Amino acid sequence: MKIKISDQILQRVEKPSRYIGNEWNSIHKDLKGIQIRFAFCFPDVYEVGMSHLGMKILYHLLNERDDTYCERVFAPWVDMEQSMRANKIPLFALESHDPISQFDFVGFTLQYEMSYTNIINMLDLAGIPIYSKDRTKDHPFVCAGGPCAYNPEPLADIVDFFMMGEGEDIINEVMDEYGLWKVDNVSREDFLNRIVNIEGIYIPRFYKVDYNEDGTVGGIMPVKKEYPRKIRKRIVKELDKTFFPDRFIVPFTDIVHDRIMLELFRGCTRGCRFCQAGFVYRPVRERSAGKLLELARKLEENTGYEEISLTSLSTSDYTDLGHLTEELIKEMEPRKVNLSLPSLRIDSFSLDLMEKAQRVRKSGLTFAPEAGTQRLRNVINKGVTEEDLINSVTTAFYGGWSGVKLYFMLGLPTETYEDIEGIAELGSKVVAAYMGIPREKRGKGLNVTISTSSFVPKPFTPFQWEAQDSIETLREKQRYLKDRIKSRHIIYNWHDAELSFLEAVFARGDRKVGNVLVKAWEKGCKFDSWGEHFKFKEWMEAFDECGVDPHFYANRRRSYDEVFPWDHIDVGVGKRFLIRENERAYGGELTSNCRADCSGCGAAAFGGGICVEQR
Repeated sequence: MKIKISDQILQRVEKPSRYIGNEWNSIHKDLKGIQIRFAFCFPDVYEVGMSHLGMKILYHLLNERDDTYCERVFAPWVDMEQSMRANKIPLFALESHDPISQFDFVGFTLQYEMSYTNIINMLDLAGIPIYSKDRTKDHPFVCAGGPCAYNPEPLADIVDFFMMGEGEDIINEVMDEYGLWKVDNVSREDFLNRIVNIEGIYIPRFYKVDYNEDGTVGGIMPVKKEYPRKIRKRIVKELDKTFFPDRFIVPFTDIVHDRIMLELFRGCTRGCRFCQAGFVYRPVRERSAGKLLELARKLEENTGYEEISLTSLSTSDYTDLGHLTEELIKEMEPRKVNLSLPSLRIDSFSLDLMEKAQRVRKSGLTFAPEAGTQRLRNVINKGVTEEDLINSVTTAFYGGWSGVKLYFMLGLPTETYEDIEGIAELGSKVVAAYMGIPREKRGKGLNVTISTSSFVPKPFTPFQWEAQDSIETLREKQRYLKDRIKSRHIIYNWHDAELSFLEAVFARGDRKVGNVLVKAWEKGCKFDSWGEHFKFKEWMEAFDECGVDPHFYANRRRSYDEVFPWDHIDVGVGKRFLIRENERAYGGELTSNCRADCSGCGAAAFGGGICVEQR
């Protein structure tokens, strides 16, 4: 049943191009011979989801299969949802406009904890039961992956199965097994039993959680001995041999990252102690410059984009960056294609590199010192100095740049008001560096933006045991910093402390918070990360009505022997290593980056990349 959306409905909504499909390079298949239909769901609006590299990769990967048709699904904005509910239009896939309730799989990517209510809303809009226990053989399997899946427990009663780690191999193995199951025409439970021992698959209903009297987790154990006790994440070991699309869908409307994205490498060697991605994506594995150049040529030809972004967690750590950028510029500059280098570290900023990369168009520069004093930067293992920052921005100002963004975090472990004051002082020193350059040698219109997020303790980091500051303390720190920024050249932005509080709850939550998600959604909570739709009062009512104390998850420091809700997941980084890093943080001790010296985190057991090279 194809959904027809009238012009009348599309004329009434804010951005009709979010819902019409048929973009350049989108894939359309004849359903004859298609055995498996997969709805790839991004629980946010089109512009955000279409910017996600993982969706681009897996969409094209699944569509390489002759037996599978993967289509995209995004959360409809509130105006469109209102029209859909009023006209009884179920949630549909963008390519075919078929209802996703007719598909075999509905797969969500979990990029941010505060998108969880959108998942519930999308299932409801599709007519799919919210709780997995209520689904029958007539319903699709609901699966999920992505960084937030490393603590799957808040969604354990909603998602049928999780795919842990990188999806290129695991998703094909699941599709293969499903094809056989569908032919056999047996029970829904039988399919889950067939995939439970595929490495990286976690099926929550096959695991029992025990709780201690104080509300902490006592243990998580499989209900049958055949099920794995630990679910080990999946990685691809050689990126050059791993699928990467040679074309991307080109949208009709602006999206957040509207450009070619070239993935240089996965993982990060730096070990910032607050950063979940830096630990769960280990080990570091790189694509060769030759492969990247080949992909860049094909993607530029097949999309017509005028910008290439080199993406990774720390772009300047790519070992062949100089050669790669030189070759890209040589080929792309005559075609008026700009090169973007996000995620540059302060200590490796190179004006020569940036001048070459942005010869076509100059964009602003972004640096992330994270903390205002060297003491606190050592605590978090940032490994950069004030001198690095000032040298970098001074070099940039001499080169004609005049826009600089500085990212910091408030509420980090051991933080003092002196550390916060240091943020304002750093901003002033950046302004002074600009003013110290002769007028004829600097760009016009200095604009320094200081942004602070609030520290959120995340699973599988050395800070997973830490307490988050209370909402009032975070607000007080934001006010304190705002009062100390005096320069008219500095703009200060900060994140909502209430939103960061909820993020911490669901980042470290167990199965008990799942009912809160549903209750909050029933009270109208959705698009929580969009300020105009965030309903903190309703969230607090939901916790109260479910008898769950959110402060138990966000504002409590854990002991080293406490069992975490994610302790049955194996990401390769060992708990003893993380405890050692936590202790080193309190001693202000730096840990070397992986390329300089192996710290023995445990990721070498997964093989591939830098760990193999060092051996």
